[in-house]
Amino acid sequence: MKDSSFKDYILDQLSEIGDLRSKSMFNSFGLYSNDVFFAIISDDILYLKTNEETKPRYIEAGMGPFIPSQKQILKNYMEVPEEVIDNKEELLDWAFESIEVAQKS
Repeated sequence: MKDSSFKDYILDQLSEIGDLRSKSMFNSFGLYSNDVFFAIISDDILYLKTNEETKPRYIEAGMGPFIPSQKQILKNYMEVPEEVIDNKEELLDWAFESIEVAQKS
């Protein structure tokens, strides 16, 4: 990541999530709530954990999976649309849904 301003913005947008923390991982950040890993921030893009029930909304918005390298695709972590990121209430809804998905997996 170039700097931490995008990460800081996301953490501010998600500040209502209990025990929210970020952890540096390679060139990215993992987001956790109560030790549940539910999101990745990489190259100023937010990816949330999805499953077969939640993934269609991301695909309908034209979003793709997290691809950390040419040899690796994390199909269950999908990019969050910019308009969702900028709408705090909507982003919180998507994030809480992602936390629930992560808890079940």
